[in-house]
Amino acid sequence: EVPTTVGPPLWNSAFLPAVHQGTFIADKVEKQTDAALIGKDFDPKTLISYIHNGKFTLTEQRRELDLLETLNRLQMERETVRDPKLEAAIQSMETAFRMQTEAPDVFDIRKESEATLKLYGQGSTARSCLMAVRLIERGVRMAQVYYGKGDPWDAHTDIQAHRKNAKDSDQPFAAVINDLKSRGLLKDTLVVCGSEFGRTPVMEVGGNSSNSQNGRDHNPFGFTMWLAGGGIKGGTVYGATDDFGFKAIEKPVHVHDLHATILHLLGIDHTRLTYRYSGRDFRLTDVSGTVIHDIIA
Repeated sequence: EVPTTVGPPLWNSAFLPAVHQGTFIADKVEKQTDAALIGKDFDPKTLISYIHNGKFTLTEQRRELDLLETLNRLQMERETVRDPKLEAAIQSMETAFRMQTEAPDVFDIRKESEATLKLYGQGSTARSCLMAVRLIERGVRMAQVYYGKGDPWDAHTDIQAHRKNAKDSDQPFAAVINDLKSRGLLKDTLVVCGSEFGRTPVMEVGGNSSNSQNGRDHNPFGFTMWLAGGGIKGGTVYGATDDFGFKAIEKPVHVHDLHATILHLLGIDHTRLTYRYSGRDFRLTDVSGTVIHDIIA
């Protein structure tokens, strides 16, 4: 299955209404070879667990969902207060039904040209990036790709592993930008690549293992995010760290600034986007956040 770093918190809706909950695709790409995924016997339906209901036909499921939706709507009409969880459940079931017929086509990368497959290269990251672009092409508003199995970037014991990670991700990440551009999607698609922190420039003795000799600890004070497409000014470097790469000292950007900029590029004023949660209105950028106009085209 496609691995994630800390599980469901990475794709839940947080303080957003439940209708914005992410759809986790627990595919089986890791267990397949590139040849098997592209070969004539490849079945894209095997990439998503439980994508097909073996007990009911699509027609029977459609009738079942229509009845359930009618009952849910009657329940909602009786409620004096909106129930966002019920609304989200209705939409989720409808989405799951549509995925049975639409998802297999999206994940059938055999339909791509040989040139496109070579553009991305081999490996699960390459395939995931290609599938993400195919999702965007078909109208999915957000697709999120995780790199590697387990925690490959969490280099408490060996920073040299980052060399392999960077090599494996370099080609498919670049392919995403080039492919989106060739499909006419880049100008309307914002690509964001990064993590929640960087690594320290000094050795972490001990770390998570008594054998650690060349690890690096978490570093939230100086690290890099890159953005492309969607109104971003290409070829721009914004800010800088100290000589050791430990702390941002020139034009430092807070995570709220990053969020404010992303929302701005999506046409949303971050100061006005609020959702009620636990008794009060919340902003994604809390009470701060400044749009970084210098990186916007």
